[in-house]
Amino acid sequence: MASAATEAPGAPVPPRGRKSVTGTRRTVAVLFLLPALVLLGALVVYPIGYSLVRSFGNQAGDGFAGIDNYKALFTDDGIRTALKNNIIWVIFAPTVATALGLIFAVLTERVRWGTAFKLVVFMPMAISMLAAGIIFRLVYDQDPHKGVANAVWVGIHDTFASSSAFPNAHPGRQSSLKADKGGFITSTTVHTGQTVTLPLVGVAPDQLPDSAKKAAAAKPEPGKITGTTWQDFTRGKGVGKLGAVDPSEVGYGGMRIEAVKDGKVVASTKAAGDGTFTLPAKADGAQLRLPASNFKAPYNGVEWLGPSLVTPAIIGSYVWMWAGFAMVLIAAGLAGVPRELLEAARVDGANEWQVFRRVTVPLLAPVLAVVAVTLMINVLKIFDLVFIIAPGSSQDDANVLALELYRKGFSEGQPGIASAISVFLLLLVIPVMLFNVRRLRREVRR
Repeated sequence: MASAATEAPGAPVPPRGRKSVTGTRRTVAVLFLLPALVLLGALVVYPIGYSLVRSFGNQAGDGFAGIDNYKALFTDDGIRTALKNNIIWVIFAPTVATALGLIFAVLTERVRWGTAFKLVVFMPMAISMLAAGIIFRLVYDQDPHKGVANAVWVGIHDTFASSSAFPNAHPGRQSSLKADKGGFITSTTVHTGQTVTLPLVGVAPDQLPDSAKKAAAAKPEPGKITGTTWQDFTRGKGVGKLGAVDPSEVGYGGMRIEAVKDGKVVASTKAAGDGTFTLPAKADGAQLRLPASNFKAPYNGVEWLGPSLVTPAIIGSYVWMWAGFAMVLIAAGLAGVPRELLEAARVDGANEWQVFRRVTVPLLAPVLAVVAVTLMINVLKIFDLVFIIAPGSSQDDANVLALELYRKGFSEGQPGIASAISVFLLLLVIPVMLFNVRRLRREVRR
């Protein structure tokens, strides 16, 4: 009692051990964090430090190269192409993905099946980069029978400009046709009442158009020129007669025939399914020509993975994967936008476009910035899609820094330059990360 009485009422109690805000002793907290710190040091800090040191060494790793490896970043053609492509990626991929995410997020708010649509758009995020690369390698296949992109493109093209079914057709033996401006023309003139034969060979039976029928010999008509153009080929030795229509031969249905006088087309027609055709009396005394349009190669679509389009094509696959990610984050931000502000703008006479541009977008600006910056960090490290989608003939044109790092380090045996590229990539990512962290902290303070 006496000792308690001698203590001052407000005297501070000596601390028995430093504790954190949650009541956990700091030594205990450090012990719990130690495994994570060890892993962080072993998997992050040590590799960064080793790469930094290695970037100043020679390729053998037993000498000092100074800044020679960093000079190569701006003098090596492959690295310069990779840097240029990375700039294209950073500018376009996040912008397009964020813009599409914004559009999807706003539009899906107005439809009843918006949740299902969001699920479909977000679903590609569940696919790995490797699987997405394999998918789009098939999508961009040059063959329209395999590649979806070219199948659609060729279908649209052929709707407005049909392709030829006879790209390899040419006159056979003892033919009256001769070459003329990519097509073929008769060596003599024709006259009304005459029947003309225009035999050709060179088209495989399985490549003939579906409209092709058994060839028929044309019958003469007064005041008109008639004829037949057909596949003058019968399988089997001694079967059929050369230059004459045989029962087993097939007509060139759809073949265009022109009557030419003094270099001018005076009449034209198309052959029926059995190869027969008829020209009017004004074709009398003309030569018959099969124009070059009959023999042009069929349209096979766009070379999506060629040198000029390979980077935009791969960016398209990236946008397909990440537009859903942007949409979900923007939709979450849109859910927090005060509805009274939107209604007030509408009451003041603003139309929907003005409400979107002057109210919705400014209120979503912090979310849009976070999404865009996050995607920028992501595309700076892009590797999988480029490595898988770009074919060997176009990989140099689609090259990016992460892919060039792999090639220098593992394919070309230049680890010093590969380490310099990795350090350079880290330096590019750090400012973007700092910008993102500062923006997130400002949002927390609000």
